[in-house]
Amino acid sequence: MILVKSRVQDVKIIFYYLGKLTVAIGYFMLIPMALSFFLGEYTVVLDFIIGFAVSLILGYSLLVICKSSESLNWTQGMVVVALIWLIAAFLAAIPLFFSGHFRTFLDAYFDAMSGFATTGLSVIEDLDHLSFGHNLWRHLIMFMGGQGIVVFALSFFASGASAAFRLYIGEARDEQLLPNVINTARFIWSLSIIYFIIGSSVLAFIGMHSGMPVFNSIFDGACIFMAAFDTGGFTPHSQSILYYHNSLFELTTVVIMILGALNFKLHYEIWHGNRKELRKNIEVIAFLISLVLVFTAVCYYLKHAGVYSSKLSLFFKSFYQVISAHTGTGFQTIDPEMLRREWSDFGLLALLVAMGFGGGICSTTGGIKMLRVGIIFKGVLQDINRFLLPPSCVLVQKIHHVRDIVLEEKMVRTAFVITFAFIVLYILGAIVATFLGYPMLAALFESTSAAANVGLSCGITDAAMPALLKVTYILQMWAGRLEFISVFILLGFIIAFIKGK
Repeated sequence: MILVKSRVQDVKIIFYYLGKLTVAIGYFMLIPMALSFFLGEYTVVLDFIIGFAVSLILGYSLLVICKSSESLNWTQGMVVVALIWLIAAFLAAIPLFFSGHFRTFLDAYFDAMSGFATTGLSVIEDLDHLSFGHNLWRHLIMFMGGQGIVVFALSFFASGASAAFRLYIGEARDEQLLPNVINTARFIWSLSIIYFIIGSSVLAFIGMHSGMPVFNSIFDGACIFMAAFDTGGFTPHSQSILYYHNSLFELTTVVIMILGALNFKLHYEIWHGNRKELRKNIEVIAFLISLVLVFTAVCYYLKHAGVYSSKLSLFFKSFYQVISAHTGTGFQTIDPEMLRREWSDFGLLALLVAMGFGGGICSTTGGIKMLRVGIIFKGVLQDINRFLLPPSCVLVQKIHHVRDIVLEEKMVRTAFVITFAFIVLYILGAIVATFLGYPMLAALFESTSAAANVGLSCGITDAAMPALLKVTYILQMWAGRLEFISVFILLGFIIAFIKGK
């Protein structure tokens, strides 16, 4: 096979668009900077000024040096998307590192990538004393990453770029809600902001009603909403959702997590009056079946193991952890060490399955995605029926996803390939952790949590874990969030640039 060498002009175009996106990320830092200034956290303001300055200097330098009028082609668009996530995490890590709550810049980068990838695994130290500005920034990057960095840039800074669709697809967005991709991006953000206003208000009201100060209730409500809707899992406190000790608060986050795990196309249909889609959509059906099976298995095991003395505790603890895992959020109402000790191997395996499957495609969640699971299941049924029916019979299998779609071999094959890639990624991370001395099942659990962008932890992820494991999880979060294609194209582009002819 002959590789065609990438042109210098290709690199120039890529870096020009990276400059645009880098500037957009820099301007996003003005929000926590303004909050810190308002609260008198002036040293924190300086942290964000440094991050803002680096972003703008880098972004505008790329725009000037690599100025280009050419539009992106498919390869260039994919490379831009793969690189901007690495650059965004670097820029976001700058003010986090200056907070003094991270041992090294690698730790700050780990949390930044975890935020953008909506994973929620964290190696921060003394989270309970982190400033309001830095805490808001951790949740804002999660809010940006959940909808997508490119979607964010298209929503607020684009006005009809011809390359928009290529960038949109490169960010693992398979479905376009409106004919114009920029309008699609703006719909996603408009919907997210509407949900933000409603959801954070409800959470703030619950916090105030339970005795929290007004400002803390509003701040925590906003942060928890962003982490729940974007299925991220960060919280302003080290005890996660357990900190609030409020059943109504937990129930509200369950609703928000489910909303975040639903396909944005499904949101679009519901908002435009097509509520029947909830009953017919293959993603929703597959999600509910999987959720019920995993939850039933967990309840049955924990009941017979005698982990919880009351049925109410059994139900709520089991349901919350399962829904958090399946939506890819990572909120916990159980201490990580207790999860590994009390839920034992079977409990971890059940949560591992839920994490690996994930939620809806074109949503804020990660993992294999329920549409692919449904397609594979239907494809297997189709093959079984094909063997049972006479050779002359023409078999047409349909699935319903907003509309009736004929199940084609190409769809099943694509779903299998992505599913296989995720499984390999889960296993590779587990092998690295096992090599470093961690138990096999715990290693597989944590690896799946990182690669599926979940954030549930059984105690492995902390500031003291080896640097190699931190880098492994960073790469898993990055590849899992982008669903491989743009990552593979970036690697191919680099090889072609070096060895191509």
